[in-house]
Amino acid sequence: MTLPTPTEAPPTFSGQNIAVVGLGIEGRDAVTFLEREGSEIVRVDRNPEQADRDQDDLTILDEVDGIIASQGVHYQQPLLAEADRRGVPVYGPTQIFLERCPAPVIGITGSAGKTTTTTLVHLMLQAAGVRCQVGGNIGRGLLAQLPDITATDTVVAELSHTQLLRTTRSPRTAAITNITPNHLDQFSWEEYQELKYRIVEYQSASDTVVLPFNDELAAAATARTEAAQRWFGIGAPGMPWYCAMRSTDGKILHNDRPLMSVEEIKLPGEHNLLNALTALAIVADLVPDDVAIDVLRNFSGVPHRLELIAEIDGVRFINDSIATTPERTLAGLRATPGPIILLLGGRDKNLPLNPLIDEIRSHVRRVVLFGESAPSWTAWLRQRDVAAEDAGSFESAVRRAADCARSNDTVLMSPGGTSFDAYPNFEARGRHFRELVEELARASEVVQ
Repeated sequence: MTLPTPTEAPPTFSGQNIAVVGLGIEGRDAVTFLEREGSEIVRVDRNPEQADRDQDDLTILDEVDGIIASQGVHYQQPLLAEADRRGVPVYGPTQIFLERCPAPVIGITGSAGKTTTTTLVHLMLQAAGVRCQVGGNIGRGLLAQLPDITATDTVVAELSHTQLLRTTRSPRTAAITNITPNHLDQFSWEEYQELKYRIVEYQSASDTVVLPFNDELAAAATARTEAAQRWFGIGAPGMPWYCAMRSTDGKILHNDRPLMSVEEIKLPGEHNLLNALTALAIVADLVPDDVAIDVLRNFSGVPHRLELIAEIDGVRFINDSIATTPERTLAGLRATPGPIILLLGGRDKNLPLNPLIDEIRSHVRRVVLFGESAPSWTAWLRQRDVAAEDAGSFESAVRRAADCARSNDTVLMSPGGTSFDAYPNFEARGRHFRELVEELARASEVVQ
């Protein structure tokens, strides 16, 4: 596959007939933006209740001046592919935002940790009295916020690989949390890496790049940018640094100056320690140390990321629905003390399960699987002598996990697969998990 060439947006869309393809959060945000611009809008989506036209209707291309494509619509979808072939311009919302935004933008991407890091940076800036806006892949569109953003603001943007697909701009501060295999059901490994590097591709020497010195692939982004470098990680970087947030011997240090103890951070797991270090490196010149430290001491996490839902009869139920790759599940397992009943499943991204085996054997008593991937994953685990069962539906899997659990166990819903076999997004799956656990809690109260 060849990635599409990004297209610069016009100075205004006023008077133009623009199709918005994909009416999720980003698409609806684009519609609001275009309404303010004075555009004629064609709403295009699979859902006829919210769309003017269907995504398979190629005659749309005879009527429009251009397309704004939401990140959730694959660039090889027939309408977008035909638009590229005909030369009908296809714009990305992130590109338009970066062209129009009057304020400095902090952009954060990576295979994992984006949302937690973005949230921490936003909270730290707010606590320091910096007027800031947040948006992007975090669940809030950016384009519709443009009228409220001034040159003295700061924007914190979580950017996915698909939001970077159609960009010819980079944020003034660009951070990559890590780069590991992900979304290989939609992109090749080489394409996925290329998209992550785009966040730094157009930076200048006056900009800043924030990278992990423990992650070879992410650190390689330095070859793509002239920006000043900041580093974060565990241990000590093996290179000169202008600014490094690092953890050594249970302490967090800014270069060699101690800031706080690792134990003071509420968030569990090494992956969250890295998220905290990333945030500290990003705000190093913007937020006083004591303010940033206070945020870390009090921040308990983002929903659907190792979120404790309830404790029922001595069993803890944890929602880690964000874990849509085996690597994220591995991080969840390492952050959760055993014994564990693991809920695994969803749609397979064609990523190997091998990294999970040692951790599962270490402190997982049983794996209960659900969804599209359950039959093949159950067979794969059983071949490796893991106690695993296919419960079928998500509801059945949650109830089966609860039945298997004993006092002092943890039921960890950290699926390793996407939600798209049954839910529109991982948040919807996480909310359903919460509802099912709350039902179990009410039933337990009745019995008692």
